[in-house]
Amino acid sequence: MARVLLIDDDEALAPPLAQYLARFDLELVAAVRPSDGLRQLEAGSFDALILDGMLPEIDGFEFCKRLRAGDEPWRQLPVLMLSARGDLTDRVVGLELGADDYLAKPFEPRELAARLQSLLRRAVRAAAASGPPSAAAVVATPAGTARQRRFDGLVLDLDRREARADDGHVFELTSTEYELLLMLAAEPGKVFTRDEILNRLRGQEAELFTRSVDILVSRLRKKLGTLDAIKTLRNAGYCLALAPRP
Repeated sequence: MARVLLIDDDEALAPPLAQYLARFDLELVAAVRPSDGLRQLEAGSFDALILDGMLPEIDGFEFCKRLRAGDEPWRQLPVLMLSARGDLTDRVVGLELGADDYLAKPFEPRELAARLQSLLRRAVRAAAASGPPSAAAVVATPAGTARQRRFDGLVLDLDRREARADDGHVFELTSTEYELLLMLAAEPGKVFTRDEILNRLRGQEAELFTRSVDILVSRLRKKLGTLDAIKTLRNAGYCLALAPRP
């Protein structure tokens, strides 16, 4: 059963939601304040985080920002923002700060369950990406050592789920950013449309909010700095512009 942490100051929300999510093999643990949620993260192991946007102490947007900027083991935890602030600007801000998905209140519990399942499938696929190699170049290494995919200026460490530069600098990526990079790296030069990326990352039919793909790519480009790894083909999509290396 996957464990999900909910940080929401509405104390009446957690009990019925926990009962509903249990039907989908999701165990919900609740905290009503960010400080309580942080203690839960430190004390236990979780597979995903539901984060309300409007919270005491600090709001959910700032909490998400700090979560992604830290060096704690849960910094790559899949995050679903759950907030009454559901207009486009807030959704864009939430995604830019590192959230993996965004659901506005009021919401249908079934949709929340579906989105959580999608996030968890995505995390499993990202972990499984360290399995059999695909079209990208893979470094042959002795048993027990890290497997890597190398490109001009970029190294993907499949066992550590890290992306780093040739000088050893590690790019701090969220699980979604890392999976997008793996997706593009699987077939360098191939153009992936926004809908293909949404379908792959969400594990469900793409929504009308395809702008989230542009935000995700922009975030990834910014973190990769001057590497210029991702090429945009206008009205077509995105591709990895780095050549594989042996």
